[in-house]
Amino acid sequence: MSAPSPPLPGALADLAPLLDHYGYLAVALLVLLDNCGIPVPGQTILVLASVYAGTGHLDFAAVLLIAAAAATVGNSLGYLIGHTGGRAFVHRWGRYVLLTPARMERADGFFARHGGKVVAVARFVDGLRQYNGIIAGTTEMPWRRFAVFNLLGAVLWTAVWGTLGYVAGANIGTVYRTAIHYQLWFAIGLGLLVAAFLLRQVLRYRRRRREGADAGSDSDSGSDSDSGSGSGSAEPPD
Repeated sequence: MSAPSPPLPGALADLAPLLDHYGYLAVALLVLLDNCGIPVPGQTILVLASVYAGTGHLDFAAVLLIAAAAATVGNSLGYLIGHTGGRAFVHRWGRYVLLTPARMERADGFFARHGGKVVAVARFVDGLRQYNGIIAGTTEMPWRRFAVFNLLGAVLWTAVWGTLGYVAGANIGTVYRTAIHYQLWFAIGLGLLVAAFLLRQVLRYRRRRREGADAGSDSDSGSDSDSGSGSGSAEPPD
């Protein structure tokens, strides 16, 4: 006999009727959409389904397997969207959001070096979870590399939030609010790190431009000096 469901906080309670009616299908659909660029409560439905599994209403292994598969497929669809249309979109509309070709080139370089880490941890940050696949495709991250880190990120995200809901049980309201609170601080910290990295890149770029300009100025001065000394040492004709 399954245990009674614990009291649910607002976001979870709102989704309970959907999960009651559609079960695993609701988990699969919302998680997939949440991971391919559509901001639906995929993470919330994962936690709620895990709470249900903890009370015997759903099978916990099935919840994890379905959520991980849906997250992987959803992010792969996002990659496909970015890979097929991202570049054209940036070239057509990028200037309106200050995404210049030079900045796009720097984004390509950043994803070439750190794209795997971004894809693996992005699901833990709202906003990045929805769009990291599209960004990876737009920056032309190699598919095989993306696929490995996409699967890794899906498994980690599903395991963390699924286990949280399953273990929390009757205390899910308090635990969920605490987890969301720390997720917010994590997102703020990550945003500060990204801002610091971008500032560092801008300063390095400006320093290289300044050094290049100084080197060019010194070269021009040297050429003028050599020309002047050469003309001054020439002997006048007889």
